Amino acid sequence: MNEDQLEQLCLEWFTEGGWEIAHGPDIAHDGPTPERKDYRQVLLTADLEAAVRRINPQLPDSAVEQILAQVSKPESLDVVVSNRAFHRQLLEGVPVEYKRDDKQVHDHALLIDFGAVEANRFRAINQLTIEGSKQLRRPDVVCFINGLPIAVLELKSPSAENADIWDAFNQIQTYKDEISELFVTNEALVVSDGYTARV
Repeated sequence: MNEDQLEQLCLEWFTEGGWEIAHGPDIAHDGPTPERKDYRQVLLTADLEAAVRRINPQLPDSAVEQILAQVSKPESLDVVVSNRAFHRQLLEGVPVEYKRDDKQVHDHALLIDFGAVEANRFRAINQLTIEGSKQLRRPDVVCFINGLPIAVLELKSPSAENADIWDAFNQIQTYKDEISELFVTNEALVVSDGYTARV
C-alpha cells in the first residue's frame, strides 16, 4: 500500500463515520467549486458563518460579523497562545456584544453544538493547498467541523522503508513553522503509517 492508497482508505473511514469528503484542489479559489478566497485562507468561512447562525439563532447580523472577525484573526503571533485562546472560545463560546431593544447584551456564541452533534458539519478534505512562508504546503487530510480546521492528519506509506510516523511527525513540525495559521484552531494532530498511529 502506498501513501495515496492509505489516504484514500482514511477518507473511506471518514465517510463511514458520516463525514463529508472533498478534494482540496476542488474547493481552492481557482478550483471548480471554490470555497476559499486564496491559498492563505484556512477557515471555510461559509461553513463557519452558517454554523454560527444555526447554533446561535438569537444573534443579529452584527454579532455574527463580530464572531467571524474574532475567529479569523489569531489573538497572538505565537501559535500556542492563539491556540489556547481559541480552545477557550471553543469550549465557552466567543464573547460578543450587541443591542436588543435598546439594551446592550453580553453573550457567548457557540462555534460547535456539543449537545446536538447532527447540528454540525463534519468535513475531511485531502490535499488542501496552503500558502506557506516558503512554499505551498499540502497536508494529507484536514478535518473541519463547521469550517474550523480542527485536526490535521499526516500519513506515510506503510511499505516505505525510509519513511515512518516520525517522518510524518517531522512534517507536521515543518507545517507548524510554515503554515502556522492552520494550527490556531487545531485540536488534534495525527500521524500514521497505516500500522502505527499517534495523536
